[in-house]
Amino acid sequence: MRLSTAALVCLLATSTNAFSPSSSNGPSPFQLASAVDAETTAATTKDGGATQDPLLIRAARGEKTERTPVWMMRQAGRHIKEYRDLCKKWPTFRERSEIPEVAVEVSLQPWRNYKTDGCILFSDILTPLPGMGIEFTIDEKVGPLMEPIRSWDDIEKMHLIDPSTAAPFVAESLKILREEVGPDTAVLGFVGCPYTLATYLVEGKTSKEYLEIKKMAFNEPKLLHTILKNLAESIGEYALFQIENGAQLIQIFDSWAGHLSPRDYDEFAAPYQKMILDRIKEKHPEIPTVVYIKHSGALVERMAATGVDTVSLDWTVDMAEGRERIAKARASNELKGRGGVQGNLDPGVLFAEHSVIKERTEEILKKAGPIGHVMNLGHGIEAATPEENAAFFIETVRNYRHEE
Repeated sequence: MRLSTAALVCLLATSTNAFSPSSSNGPSPFQLASAVDAETTAATTKDGGATQDPLLIRAARGEKTERTPVWMMRQAGRHIKEYRDLCKKWPTFRERSEIPEVAVEVSLQPWRNYKTDGCILFSDILTPLPGMGIEFTIDEKVGPLMEPIRSWDDIEKMHLIDPSTAAPFVAESLKILREEVGPDTAVLGFVGCPYTLATYLVEGKTSKEYLEIKKMAFNEPKLLHTILKNLAESIGEYALFQIENGAQLIQIFDSWAGHLSPRDYDEFAAPYQKMILDRIKEKHPEIPTVVYIKHSGALVERMAATGVDTVSLDWTVDMAEGRERIAKARASNELKGRGGVQGNLDPGVLFAEHSVIKERTEEILKKAGPIGHVMNLGHGIEAATPEENAAFFIETVRNYRHEE
């Protein structure tokens, strides 16, 4: 494994043997030396002069760009051999995501290998939960496990997060990433949305049917709304914390909201997405926001109506139709502009021949048009994806130019 320069500095300054979910004795020497000015989102040159924001950020804001930017959801992780080798030394996910020099190295691997326009922090949507009073473990085969929250008494253990205490490793990792990738690449932060996080809290683990949370929604809606509100308040603070430590865009994931009917989405998901988005825009209106929901074809208009800057479409939605639906939804809700779009190549296409990858990718690029599009997959990259195919996909996008 090849650690980045900044990560090596961090390794000398901190001990990986004292790992714990929230271990920190204050800022490391590297943190003090490389802190990012939270008031400045524009990239800066080495002599301190202002430059353009990264390509991806400009595209996410709806600005005209020289080409379409590209990154991949779940780009850091299991499909990369370097990552699998790294797992032998740091076998648990929480070690890999909560030890800054390891999280930085994993985050940088796809950026180094593929030249993606975005470098997303290697972390998890569950990372802030211990800071809210909700402990969890991750079984490498089963997934997240925690004591379910299913009563008013259970809610008593929840509290508002203090991100600087709960997740100092996130701040340190983001600062290092800003130093490492330079001014041309966007550093991306992300959070889980309240409904999706609540599925884990109420079910106590991953689920296929989500019966426990649906029972709560239908039988004790006030209880579920209290859980969702508590989560939204903390996640809003956690998103701001990421921005203040270097994240230049925030993607909010409500992955399991696609299991809700439109009526239940309107009640249990959208209002709490909007709480987070409004909190971000209140403090940092310059920061682009993106929302992603898996299997969200029926919810596109509702996603756009939250006021999010960019809707990330999954592969079940035609790109041209998706752009039109987003624009109409924004207009009917009196939101400015047609809105941005992200996506939406089927991750399965990356198992095809290069000619197929190129044809499918360019079809999406043409349908999306030259403005307000960030190319991505329609879901996270699959673990078995050949690295050479992932590289070819990124190269295809980087080489594509829209007709004038």
